Amino acid sequence: MQEDRTILELFFARSEQAVTQLAQKYEQGCRRIAKNILHSDRDAEECVNDAYLAVWNTVPPQRPNPLCTYLYRIVRNIAIARYHKNTAHKRNSSYDVALDELEGCLSAADTTESSFSARELTRKLNQFLAQLEKENRIIFVRRYWYGDAVGDIAKAMDMRSNTVSVRLTRMRGELKAYLEKEGVTV
Repeated sequence: MQEDRTILELFFARSEQAVTQLAQKYEQGCRRIAKNILHSDRDAEECVNDAYLAVWNTVPPQRPNPLCTYLYRIVRNIAIARYHKNTAHKRNSSYDVALDELEGCLSAADTTESSFSARELTRKLNQFLAQLEKENRIIFVRRYWYGDAVGDIAKAMDMRSNTVSVRLTRMRGELKAYLEKEGVTV
């Protein structure tokens, strides 16, 4: 497998081999993220391909570091956009469930005085995640960023599903308290 630096140099040289190398190294993770959100192999494949095109169109001038985080964020954003398009009239998918779990922590009042910019909220979330133990941070990110099912997280972390659910419940409570302490209305 190619190093990220080598893959980026291929992008800067505008070599089509860049996309091939990117896919060889990161396709499995990209598909997992897209499939967790969309629950469709076909839609997930299209999102991943769209993400490769987006990377091709943005590198250069961008020089993302780390490359995998940049790519995974693009895949996730494309998958979420497709998810919203596909489910405009439907609800109750597993991704909706994950988002609904966070609703009590992140639903700030819609007023000028109490709303934070997305950048400020992101900063607060990153501060909260940084104070968690590594294992809890992994569980939280896998659930709410990558959209992994509780059972899949439990299996990967060698835990019972109930243990993961309890930890997520506690972390959501801690997040809500942290955001309130930081002045974010929830």
